[in-house]
Amino acid sequence: MAGSKLVLEGSVSIKCFILGLSVVVIPLIRTWCGHFDWVFDYLTETPGKIAICINIAVVNGLLLIIYRGPLYKVAVRACFLGVTFGCGLIVSCSETSWTHFGWYMCSLSFFHYSEYLYTLAAVSSWVEFTVEKLTVPELKQLNWLSFVGLLMVLCGEGLRKAAMLTAGSNFNHIVQNEKARSHVLVTSGVYSYFRHPSYVGWFYWSIGTQVMLCNPVCILGYTIASWRFFRERIEEEELSLIHFFAEDYVEYKKKVSTGLPFISGIRVN
Repeated sequence: MAGSKLVLEGSVSIKCFILGLSVVVIPLIRTWCGHFDWVFDYLTETPGKIAICINIAVVNGLLLIIYRGPLYKVAVRACFLGVTFGCGLIVSCSETSWTHFGWYMCSLSFFHYSEYLYTLAAVSSWVEFTVEKLTVPELKQLNWLSFVGLLMVLCGEGLRKAAMLTAGSNFNHIVQNEKARSHVLVTSGVYSYFRHPSYVGWFYWSIGTQVMLCNPVCILGYTIASWRFFRERIEEEELSLIHFFAEDYVEYKKKVSTGLPFISGIRVN
């Protein structure tokens, strides 16, 4: 019952996040009909502010008609994050000094939205385990497979912690866009084997949790989702690292792999 409720909330959340992105439609239409610089005016001048208010009012009215009670709260929260993400895209596309703030708006809204989707992913694994335990109990009795999963979890967690300890003050959970004075390129310890050991550990820990539960559907789902996430994350992070350390990082990149399958990082000419 709880699982089906969360799946319903997840579906509503995704739909309303996309609905919130409709805030970008008006500047896109105006861009096709006029000059590209108008997108920033959409947020700063009176006509743009009126357009945003009307957009939010109409969307909120639709949500009030369609959803009730707790679902309405889920819908409004997701829609608000969608609007924030959309406005961030608009600011990012404008040729002004506010471009970086647009990146920040996109990152912030997606971070909070993805936190909810992580909960959905976790609960989906519990639901799969419970359903398969009741319908195909022999699938959950593969002790050797669960043991392999346990080893993946322990090794993944150990590698991630080793990466954090080796990097010390250079480690950060958020990709940095500005280099701190104490920021140095770490190439020793586990970083001599993998360029991104914390991501390698996280990747195999994530998949290992599902191998341990003998969840075939979630093993596939977690593998694809984690791989896509880390491919984009590594490319984003390596842009900053090349900016920080220039040729030193390029040379390090040539010698040491990312550690993740079929992910080579950003291409450097």
